[in-house]
Amino acid sequence: MKPHQRVYGIFFVFSLSMGALLSRLPDLQKSLHLSEGQLGLILIAMSVGALCGLTFSSPLIERFGARTTAFVTVFGASAMYAIVPWVPSALLLIPVFFVAGLLAGALEINVNLETDRHEAQLGTRIMSRAHGMWSLGFFVTAFISAGVRQLGVSVHVHTFAALVVVVIFGCIVFARIENAPPRIEAHAGKMPLVAFPTIGLLPLCLIGAAPLLVEGAGIDWSAIYMRDVFAVEPFVGGLSITIFSLFMALARLFMDPVVERYSPRVVAGTLLGIAAVGLVIVGLAPHPYVALFGFLLMGLGCSSVYPLAVSAAAQRTDRPASVNVASLGQMTFVVFFLGPPLLGFIAEAFGIRTSYFVVVPLVIAALLAIRALAARPTPVLSEPEPATPHG
Repeated sequence: MKPHQRVYGIFFVFSLSMGALLSRLPDLQKSLHLSEGQLGLILIAMSVGALCGLTFSSPLIERFGARTTAFVTVFGASAMYAIVPWVPSALLLIPVFFVAGLLAGALEINVNLETDRHEAQLGTRIMSRAHGMWSLGFFVTAFISAGVRQLGVSVHVHTFAALVVVVIFGCIVFARIENAPPRIEAHAGKMPLVAFPTIGLLPLCLIGAAPLLVEGAGIDWSAIYMRDVFAVEPFVGGLSITIFSLFMALARLFMDPVVERYSPRVVAGTLLGIAAVGLVIVGLAPHPYVALFGFLLMGLGCSSVYPLAVSAAAQRTDRPASVNVASLGQMTFVVFFLGPPLLGFIAEAFGIRTSYFVVVPLVIAALLAIRALAARPTPVLSEPEPATPHG
């Protein structure tokens, strides 16, 4: 495997275990006798953990490097996900979800920073492709989960099997990861202990947050939506996550050449518009298959917007790239965890259809901030960089 393909592997492997758990949230909710609001309250612990990981882990990642960070974060978070079904009470789930979020936040910085550095080495965009591997992993695990749920396989067996797969493939993929060299134009300043966003970074934070909230709504609540609104079979309900993840993955895997041709601003604006349409369709859907089409549009629409925001943040020269990526992550990746719990409270109070409508204003706000992205196609590098990675 080439060095940048091993970074793809981090995205893919981690999404297998996270996707296995998130696809079984309806079963977890039922086994613990939780309402949507109560489940959302527990998931907030993961949001808090992710915020801590994104805020404090940048110096540790720089110190220990990409390989060690990948082993610790992927295996650690996957172990937490496998433990979740065995926890006897909702209250005891809180520390488990917190640790899982903490490790996921650190992983987010690690993979995005390495992807940006490999972009610089290769001289071509790969950020959307890398995030496409995350989505592809979600598609694979969602497709398997739909069948597993239909067959009545327990959450305990399912998540443990996912952990075993992650450990096996992770050992193969992560073993030869080496740190990619920083960009030539990278900021050489001292790494701060805490990474907070600057004023100039806030528009990118908004652009990145909107698609992650759409993604959270599509992944965390779609199976519950299909069950509660249409009372469909578990396999059909699971298709919502499967279709969402498939079209998000396909768009990300093939979007980089499109961005190079038409510019980040044009691509992001178009995709956000598609996501808004998908949200409205899901909110109004009179039939389960209409809802599935809405989830398709949501997956397509939120596909490459976040990777474009990450690339723009990593290429800023006001601070070290890892700090800007961490700062962006604080405002966006936390939305991926915090947004769905809040949507759960809305679903319990006003109905689950309403929870999809409330995402639309954030998407519109992101469209208003779209000028923070480049209006013209721009090269990834201003000059070539050595292709040999170093430790």
